[in-house]
Amino acid sequence: MAAQERKRGLILKALDLIERWGNKLPHPITLFLLLSLGALAASWLASSFALSVIHPVTGKTIAVVNLLDRQGIQNVITKAVANFTGFAPLGTVLVAMIGVGVAERSGLFSAALKALVAGVPSWLMTAALVFAGINASLAVDAGYVILVPLGAVLFAGIGRHPIVGLAAAFAGVSGGFSANIFLTALDPLLAGLTQEAARLYDPNYTVPVTANYYFMIASTFLLTLIGAWVTVKITEPRLGVYAGAARQSLDRLRREEKRGLLAAGLTIVGETLILILLTLPANGLLRDAKGGLEPFFQGMVLLMAIGFLLPGIAYGLAAGTIRGDRDAGRMIEETMGAMGSYIALAFAASQFVAYFGWSNLGLIMAVSGAEFLKATGLSGIPLILLFIFVCALIDLFLASASAKWAVMGPVFVPMLMIMGYSPELTQAAYRIGDSFTNIVTPLMPYMPLIIAFAQKYDPKIGLGTLLSMMLPYSVAFAVGWTALLALWLLLGIPLGPGASLAYPPG
Repeated sequence: MAAQERKRGLILKALDLIERWGNKLPHPITLFLLLSLGALAASWLASSFALSVIHPVTGKTIAVVNLLDRQGIQNVITKAVANFTGFAPLGTVLVAMIGVGVAERSGLFSAALKALVAGVPSWLMTAALVFAGINASLAVDAGYVILVPLGAVLFAGIGRHPIVGLAAAFAGVSGGFSANIFLTALDPLLAGLTQEAARLYDPNYTVPVTANYYFMIASTFLLTLIGAWVTVKITEPRLGVYAGAARQSLDRLRREEKRGLLAAGLTIVGETLILILLTLPANGLLRDAKGGLEPFFQGMVLLMAIGFLLPGIAYGLAAGTIRGDRDAGRMIEETMGAMGSYIALAFAASQFVAYFGWSNLGLIMAVSGAEFLKATGLSGIPLILLFIFVCALIDLFLASASAKWAVMGPVFVPMLMIMGYSPELTQAAYRIGDSFTNIVTPLMPYMPLIIAFAQKYDPKIGLGTLLSMMLPYSVAFAVGWTALLALWLLLGIPLGPGASLAYPPG
């Protein structure tokens, strides 16, 4: 017991050290601007050494682009606004917050949380939050905008530290992004890229959309348990009791709140029925010419905004917190006003992300990592585990799941097919490595938003605090998830319907 306490003490001291040194970094806006300057300097330095790699698919040379030559400097100056307005999370966040703001300020969220607390045992609350976060990828990136701040509000409402709730939700949403009990937009995207890579070796090979479905369902429940354990055993004891002004107490539901919840619930039922009519029929308005659901997934952000806006208005009208369109408009204005810090962060972050992409540094790292792994000569489970590690390392610098897989898939899928491992297995291993480091990389596009949410409860929170808080989740997810895949291999369990572990199948 004493040895265990000493070990736990060392872990907490290490996390405290990371937090202290991390918080010595400049303000996040300044940090991203400095990183932008660093990317410019790195592009010049790497280009002076003529750093380049060969693209594994096209065979073309990928060289570092010097961003400090005439053309590069012109791009930095002329494309700053386009970088900002084209920053993918910016539009997602602001549009979704239109609906979320009305739902929050009308009182819908508060009343719903009261009902949730009354209906869910307190001991189950942490696991339920992590579980909801993992499955939030069904709504693409909406979990970052909606569930992460809701986690903080929920924990504040039951007298627990709101940052703990934020951490648990963020761990599920981002660290467990690839897992889900449902098929998401990521499944057909990765399956398509994996199939193209597999056909470089076997022209007739087909990768089903359900290639990893069984494994991802099991991963969802495993990560839920791990995330809840880390929250209760590490995160919450380390942060202690919250005594800030945002501490709340959720009383019993009042009559007008019950009336508002009924109105909001009926509105949600109506929205759901309309959405089913738009997507379920083969000729539904949200289906493409081939019968796919691409328009539905592309419109998810607006649908989410409407999905919160209308119930929020219905709740407000029934509960008396909204008496007309002026009240709803004021709530939207107040919400947008509160997003000022995030918008400022997004401008700085968007420049850095753009410079890093223009320089080709991230792409070169991905190809170099693939070449290193291929050169190790390993096989079997050690090779799969090393592959996961390399994917995770590259994820620290190149956040896009599809961009990495488009480069790495054509190298590793055929290589592992030759060694007797199926493309579906390689894809599953990639999904693990692509997920658990999301919560500890400053290059994750939503990291500035998470910092902004956390600073609502503690203005002193910086990148160091956030990284030290999320590191235990990342390490625990990595260990547990890779162990699950190794066990899956040893037991020979199919990864999904129509998916095999071995190549050729059977």
